[in-house]
Amino acid sequence: MKSLRLWQVLRLSRRLWVRTSLIAVLGIVAAGAAALLGPVIPQELADRLGEDAVMPVLDVLASSMLAVATFSLSIMVTTHRQASSQVTPRSHRLLLEDTTTQTVLATFIGAFIFALVSIILFRAGAYTGAAPFVLFAFTVLVVVLVVVAILRWIDHLSRLGSMDETIAQAAARARDTLTAARNAPSMLATPLPDGAVPPAGARPVPAPRGGYVQLVDMAALSVLAEKAGAEIWVAAVPGSFLVAGRALAHVNPPGDIDRDAICAAFEIEAVRSFEQDARFALAVLSEIASRALSPGLNDPGTAIDILGRLEQLLAECPAAGDEIRYPRLHAPPLRADDLVEDAFSAIARDGASMREVARRLIHALNTLRQGDDPALARAAEAMTRRALAHAEAALVLDEDKAGLRQLAGL
Repeated sequence: MKSLRLWQVLRLSRRLWVRTSLIAVLGIVAAGAAALLGPVIPQELADRLGEDAVMPVLDVLASSMLAVATFSLSIMVTTHRQASSQVTPRSHRLLLEDTTTQTVLATFIGAFIFALVSIILFRAGAYTGAAPFVLFAFTVLVVVLVVVAILRWIDHLSRLGSMDETIAQAAARARDTLTAARNAPSMLATPLPDGAVPPAGARPVPAPRGGYVQLVDMAALSVLAEKAGAEIWVAAVPGSFLVAGRALAHVNPPGDIDRDAICAAFEIEAVRSFEQDARFALAVLSEIASRALSPGLNDPGTAIDILGRLEQLLAECPAAGDEIRYPRLHAPPLRADDLVEDAFSAIARDGASMREVARRLIHALNTLRQGDDPALARAAEAMTRRALAHAEAALVLDEDKAGLRQLAGL
């Protein structure tokens, strides 16, 4: 399990402004380094390439890169809005973390800043001797990077924001989150059985604010418990919604333990996130299918595609792990019933009146029923009965109902 600070660093690295700022700083450093490296370049090379060779290229970069970056940003915003309206509003968060888009935009802005700073330093007389030759070499490198970025951008634009690409990104993110969650279903703490409650003497640690729990730093909680010689019952797992004052965790015995430090181990925000919340990742895919089944879109093909991806995700996910790395911590495990519920419940309801969707749903559930995971098989069995009940209430033809019952074997 990654620490909360590492999660925050990884999340920060996916922000557009961070990558843009880093490449912009690199452009400034390159422009300044040309003046510093000038004295180490032989003068005969400097005589061949001077200000007349490099200034026209810098003028082109300075005049064009800002316009290209602005135009690309407008395309990105338009694409994100289109995906939010046609796929799901939650897809916007995935598209914002698209590394290709971030790198391309950062390259354009970095090239603009490099050219602008170089022109300013030229006019200020900072480039003397062989410095223009060094600047010319850097400029050629920047031009190559810009050309590569434009080619990548052209290829990426053909897929950016499309239904297939957005679904593929959501499925890939769900696979990563689900794999990590299944490897550590109770976040490496001692798993709590259903209905388990903390000891009578345990003292609750109230949440400082309301919202969704996005991340829990189990390693930090374990260190606190070890120092205090206490045990901590985690009440709010990733994806839980809390109001201010509700218990994040319970401590037993309630001795000398830093409750503010316990609160700091929980990251609470207004929305759910994908990092540790496998249920949310599956729910986003299910939401895409439900949106496609709405009367406004009426796209059962997308719902069938989503069902196939959900079937693959759950059927191929690793078996639930049983490692206990933090014995002083207790947490409820990720339940197979919840995974199947989040993945298929909404589709079973919204696609009940469409024979092709209902049949594909039963087929996906049959795969899980016949799998090696007993918990997933039991959950899929219960969901199959629920899907049949929805379909029998929504379908018109008796032969369609009979065909579904025969396919389910119930």
